Amino acid sequence: MSLEPGGVEQDTLTIRLADRRRPRRRRPSWALGDDTTLAIRLPSRGPDEEAVSELAAELADRVGPAVHPYEVAALLEAEGLPASLIKERYGHPNLFSLASALYQQVPRTFPEPAPTADPWRPDTVRCLLRGVLFALPGLAYLLTAPLWNPGAHAPALIVAGLVSWAWGQALGHRAHLRMATGRREAGRTLLTGAPIGAVVATAVAALLAGSGAVTLVAAAQSAYLAAAGVLLVLGRERQLLAALSPLIAGAAVLPWWEPGPPLRAGLPLLALLATLAVTGRTLWTTRSAPAVPGARRPHLLRSLPYGLFGLAAGVLVLLEGRKEPYAVIVLTVSMGPAEWLLYRYRGLSVAALRAVATPTGFLLRSAGILVLCLLAYLLPLLPAALLTDADPTPLLLLAAVLWTALLLQAFGAAWPSALICLAAAGGAGAVTLLDLPPGDLALPLSCGAAALCLSACALRLLGRPAPHA
Repeated sequence: MSLEPGGVEQDTLTIRLADRRRPRRRRPSWALGDDTTLAIRLPSRGPDEEAVSELAAELADRVGPAVHPYEVAALLEAEGLPASLIKERYGHPNLFSLASALYQQVPRTFPEPAPTADPWRPDTVRCLLRGVLFALPGLAYLLTAPLWNPGAHAPALIVAGLVSWAWGQALGHRAHLRMATGRREAGRTLLTGAPIGAVVATAVAALLAGSGAVTLVAAAQSAYLAAAGVLLVLGRERQLLAALSPLIAGAAVLPWWEPGPPLRAGLPLLALLATLAVTGRTLWTTRSAPAVPGARRPHLLRSLPYGLFGLAAGVLVLLEGRKEPYAVIVLTVSMGPAEWLLYRYRGLSVAALRAVATPTGFLLRSAGILVLCLLAYLLPLLPAALLTDADPTPLLLLAAVLWTALLLQAFGAAWPSALICLAAAGGAGAVTLLDLPPGDLALPLSCGAAALCLSACALRLLGRPAPHA
């Protein structure tokens, strides 16, 4: 059924006479003498091609992107073109006829959309500051080292640190899930989870501690990691830096002045108290945010792979730190640029969606972006490792594992990254603990295999347009 009004009857003035006689069978069109219809045909004027061409040139930029003549008809109607003008000036019987003529006359053009702002543009200062904040707590051990025996009591602090790291990763993920509901709900999650994590880490350390003093140090370490995790999740990096200023000042004067035991112990304690105070104030401010009624809490198992990844990453970093402690400092500081590159990867992937038109083209572009970001992260670590007299191979492979796993986690693929990192950490840890072959090569071999598996998972998952849309 035609949707366009008019037809051949527009060119014919038909006067139909009433016929009460019995209807007869219709005769073919070539038959002569149809006495039921008296037809008077009026002369018709054809389209004015010159006027139509002028209109097409005037509206070419808007007619070209049309995919159907009806779009051109809607454009003409929006322009307020009256039916009388269509007939008198352009010689077309109706709007749709003129639209079809314009559609056929103007070539199809599909211009690219205007460029938009990058939705994943990273905050460079914030990312660099976070990398520095990850490394600054190590100054506390530098200040307090003469007051106790770090080598003898290191296992308790290391185990407490691993538990805090794993708990903090899982809690941070859960808080971000709650942040999608509201800031008040995220603050409530952190207020409940952070103290529990500090208590669990301290209890585990107490099982290995030989004295109450070591347990107190482990408790201070666990409390700081829990409080700092809260501030980082809520975006309070500058407040955390201010709270650590006594620690920074004490470590800065060590090359020229011996502060003595009171200051060596007091400055880290002051930084801890300031961090706890800032954390408490920040959590209190979240209570002023409006509550979201009926909000559902995410299942706890959704955050489990993030905690397992935190545990595996901690073990891998610990194995690297046994041989190259300064390389671990370099790796810790590099977590800031690593976060910046995660944002850049997402921004470049969104731009690739506009640049290619086939799935294969996007897969190739995505692989190039992955290699580019990995090289941008790993290449600066090479001179840093050489400056610290560290073997660059294990450091670079470990850095590749951590960055690729974080990339998968950023897109919600937490289980593959957690399981692959757990396998690498378990294999390298077992070889090191039991002193099995290949010995020192266990860590680079495990990290190399994990990096290949994680890269394959990243290409398989992120080489499709859907995760970036």
